[in-house]
Amino acid sequence: MKTKALLFLALLFLVGTGVRAQTSFEQQLLGLPDLQTARKVAGQNGEMVYELFFRQPLDHGDTTQGFFQQKVFLTHRGTNQPTVIVTEGYTAPRPAYYELSDLLGANQLRVEHRYFGDSQPEGDGFDYLNLKQATADYHHLREIFADLYPGNWVSTGISKGGATTVFYRYFFPQDVSVSVPYVAPINREYEEQRIYDFLDNVGTPECRARIKALQTRLLANEAEVLSLLRFYNLGKGDNYTYKYYGEAFELGVLEYPFAFWQWGGDCDAIPDERTSLEGALEYFLEVAGIDLFSDQLIDFYAAHYYQAATEMGYYGYRTSRFKELLKFLPTDKNVMAILSPKPLEAKFDGKLLKEVDRWLKKEGNQIAYIYGANDTWTATAVQPNEKVDAEWFIMEGKSHGDARIKNMTEADRVRLLAALERWLE
Repeated sequence: MKTKALLFLALLFLVGTGVRAQTSFEQQLLGLPDLQTARKVAGQNGEMVYELFFRQPLDHGDTTQGFFQQKVFLTHRGTNQPTVIVTEGYTAPRPAYYELSDLLGANQLRVEHRYFGDSQPEGDGFDYLNLKQATADYHHLREIFADLYPGNWVSTGISKGGATTVFYRYFFPQDVSVSVPYVAPINREYEEQRIYDFLDNVGTPECRARIKALQTRLLANEAEVLSLLRFYNLGKGDNYTYKYYGEAFELGVLEYPFAFWQWGGDCDAIPDERTSLEGALEYFLEVAGIDLFSDQLIDFYAAHYYQAATEMGYYGYRTSRFKELLKFLPTDKNVMAILSPKPLEAKFDGKLLKEVDRWLKKEGNQIAYIYGANDTWTATAVQPNEKVDAEWFIMEGKSHGDARIKNMTEADRVRLLAALERWLE
């Protein structure tokens, strides 16, 4: 059976790339255990990348529960080079060579998270979606590629993928020499109170006042705004059945400060009363909008919301601040930003978050944390700690999308490179 499987893979590989002799590396690649399919695709800069699907157990502790196929993009630089494993928190729709991989001249495995994209187990539920099983997927791949890539291994990820990098290091601390999570929120509870504190203090009082004034104006003109939004949505074609239109709009207005700071909003660009309502709405749609609350995106992020609701924690909206203006949302309690196509039966368990917090403070060594000072998610960043051998880079003026090595100050970049050299020697 193994010989037939390898023959099938070889034929599939040749069909996908054009018939030619396989290299020695490709022969080794096709011989890896649990490899199901393989083909070559063009990378983001024209380099050739291998799109691979590996068989993964649903339950790494009990393989009788079945398997699923997990998508991996491999960029090969050399068997003597270091290897970066990218712990995606969501989908991996296409090849992308990360800046850390480029910096190290590394091989890269970009791994799609289980229950996202093409890495979907069969069935409608999330019975095997938890951080222990998800990080075991990365560990299994680490074992599969160990002989092919015997050099140093580094893990990295961005946002939820960055948080996954941290959890991966917690569950499998020996898998990699270094972890570099970007803009990674590591929450401590189901409803993160630190988010509210951040939004109350970030930026200047004048900027925060302008943000609230726009929220107030939009809500005070809700009937007219909803009419304009319906015409806007005729072109987009989004559906709003999980959250009705008015509810989605009010949630979008409450989301606006979070999105503004997360994505590096410009305080000077916030419309004031001199801007027409249509102009203010156009700005709002660019910065926050209501798309996040459409059926399409709720379905797309269903697995993410399940993880937030059961293990990872999340944030909420303080509705009481707009008690006289909200028509569709309750104002006697905060509303969570966790959205789900159907009611969730599983309950939140914060035990893992507490364990990881304790572990990071005592044993979280050889980790380089990169955050943007203006990013809302920095509210739940792992805090600097002199008791561990780790580095923190809180980049002034940067947010979720631009807190990157390429945008570091020269001093920070030198410090990061020195740490990497020290940890990888």
